[in-house]
Amino acid sequence: MELNDIIKPENRVYQKPRLLNDNHMHYCPGCSHGVVHKIIAELIEEMGLEDKAIGIAPVGCAVFAYNYIDIDWIEAAHGRAPAIATAVKRLQPTKMVFTYQGDGDLAAIGTCETIHAANRGENIVIIFINNGIYGMTGGQMAPTTLLGMKTATTPYGRRVDLNGYPLRISELVAAVDGSCYVTRQSVHTPAAVRKAKSAIKKAFENSMAGKGTSLVEIVSTCNSGWKKSPADSNKWMVENMFAKYPMGDLKNV
Repeated sequence: MELNDIIKPENRVYQKPRLLNDNHMHYCPGCSHGVVHKIIAELIEEMGLEDKAIGIAPVGCAVFAYNYIDIDWIEAAHGRAPAIATAVKRLQPTKMVFTYQGDGDLAAIGTCETIHAANRGENIVIIFINNGIYGMTGGQMAPTTLLGMKTATTPYGRRVDLNGYPLRISELVAAVDGSCYVTRQSVHTPAAVRKAKSAIKKAFENSMAGKGTSLVEIVSTCNSGWKKSPADSNKWMVENMFAKYPMGDLKNV
C-alpha cells in the first residue's frame, strides 16, 4: 500500500482534535492535563459547540488552557472561576459555560464559590483536576493532600492534628440541592479516558439542558510534585488516591 493510500480520509483511524492547536504544551511529562484538554477539545467539536463554548480558567497549572484549546476563554482570579461562570451563563444562557480548575484553586481559595454556585444550581460545568497537591507553585500541601503524604509544606507527611483531613469536594457538591451530576473519573488508562469523556459529555449536555450544576472530578497525577516518574505516579495514584477518592458517579439526577 502506498503512503498516499494510508493517509486517505477513509483510512484514518485517529486525528488530532481540530480545536486543539499546535502550541507546545508546558505541562510536565506524564501530566493528566494534556489528556483532559484533548477530551474537551474533541467533545466541543463533536457536539458542535465551537461557537457556544466558553471556558473559565483561573490561577494554577490550569491557567494556560486558553493557550491550547481554540475557544473563547476568560481568565479568573484565583478560586473565582465558578463566580465568573455564573455571570457568563446568566448573561448568555444559550452558551455552554464550563470552568477548568485544579484542586489548589477549587478546593482551597475557591471552596466558597464552588459550593454556592452548585447550591444555586447554576447551569455550568465544573471540571476539577485533583492531583492532591499544589503543582505550579512548588508542591505545597493542598486541601486534597492525603494523610501521610509528603509535600513541600508537610515534609514528614500530612497529619490530622496539624493539617486536618483531606477534603472531598465531590461529596460536598453532591450533597447540595442545586447539583444535578457529580462524578469522579481518571485518565490513566484508555478505558478510563473513555469513561471520563462520557462523563464530561453528559455534563456539557446538562449545561445546555438547564438541569443545574455538573461537576466532573478527574483524579490525576503530579509526578513533579510527587517526585515520581510518570509510570510510578500512575501506580501510586491507583494504590493511594483511589482509596480516598473512589471512581464513579456520586449523583445523577
